[in-house]
Amino acid sequence: MSSHEYTVPVPGVEAAEVPEPGAVTIVVPTFNESANVGQLLHRITESVPSRLPLEVVFVDDSTDDTPEVIRRAARDCPFPVTVLHRAEPVGGLGGAVVEGLKAATSEWVVVMDGDCQHPPSLVPELVATGERSGAALVVASRYLKGGSRAGLAGNYRVAVSRAATWLTKSLFPRRLRGISDPMSGFFAVRRGAITAEVLQPLGYKILLELAVRSRPRQVAEVPFVFQDRFAGESKSTAAEGLRFLRHLAGLRAASPAARVIGFGLIGASGFVPNLGALWALTALGTHYVPAEIIANQFGVAWNFLLIEHLLFRDRRAHRRWWDRLGRFALLANADLVLRIPLIALLVGRFGMSAVTATALALVVTFVLRFVGTEALVYLPRRGGNRTTARRAV
Repeated sequence: MSSHEYTVPVPGVEAAEVPEPGAVTIVVPTFNESANVGQLLHRITESVPSRLPLEVVFVDDSTDDTPEVIRRAARDCPFPVTVLHRAEPVGGLGGAVVEGLKAATSEWVVVMDGDCQHPPSLVPELVATGERSGAALVVASRYLKGGSRAGLAGNYRVAVSRAATWLTKSLFPRRLRGISDPMSGFFAVRRGAITAEVLQPLGYKILLELAVRSRPRQVAEVPFVFQDRFAGESKSTAAEGLRFLRHLAGLRAASPAARVIGFGLIGASGFVPNLGALWALTALGTHYVPAEIIANQFGVAWNFLLIEHLLFRDRRAHRRWWDRLGRFALLANADLVLRIPLIALLVGRFGMSAVTATALALVVTFVLRFVGTEALVYLPRRGGNRTTARRAV
């Protein structure tokens, strides 16, 4: 394999040089892994080049000297090594993987962590399994016979991992069929089988994102033993756990039907802050009419926050936050104003009972509020551009 290199521009990334196509590209997302990357390259050198031509692409979000450590270690490697350092770590480690997928030049791309918990010796088997089975995605699983999660430190992390696996498989039974370990960060994928542009990662669970949004038709698995970290500490924190839950909610709400259901559930939950504020205001002696109007704003704010983070997280860039909030509040209060005359019309002109008219009015205004929220608050404006989108968040 030639060592000739050329520059591949990656938007938002400080591009280094990427080599010409090889049999496999190993993509390694890194964040402050300077104590591990030298050992990782040593293990790759020992186990992969004799069986499979390769290139290694590090996509780095570090604030330490990880890029320089990689460059020094790469001098002793018999394969091309590239470092793409991102000035803005959009999407976390998952976003780094997406940039690596875009920069890869080989048919097969293997994604693995930079902390030495994924054994490089398994890389050739992942690719060979894909070739033999015709699969476009091959997952290294800790839950197949012969696999193990031994490298997870402590019972707490084991319990969290099992709970996250159960939750994701429960939420996406069809998309994750045949994938026993959707939390795995170690897998091989045919570059032509996915469209990196449709991926919207949040955090480090990129396999889940890939399987749900852009799943290849045929999937295979191989067992692997999750190893101990070579050095440093795990990046799994409570904040990452919250990002993971937000990511799950966003993925689950991606379909129109799920968004409608989620919109309704969020709207129903808004009664709690609404009624709480109404009780507090009337207890303080406020007249019930202004109290109703003020309390309704508490429900509007509650609903807006949940909708922003759970239903339309990927569409927030089209407008500034205060523009979105103003439009949402206007729609929510218009719903309240519209409902009363609509009920009066249904009762007075069509002879409906008050209960039936109220129920029908609630359905009509709910549909109008959902359609209005999606169309007027979260759909892109005509003529918008990506530069504006970045400023709008």
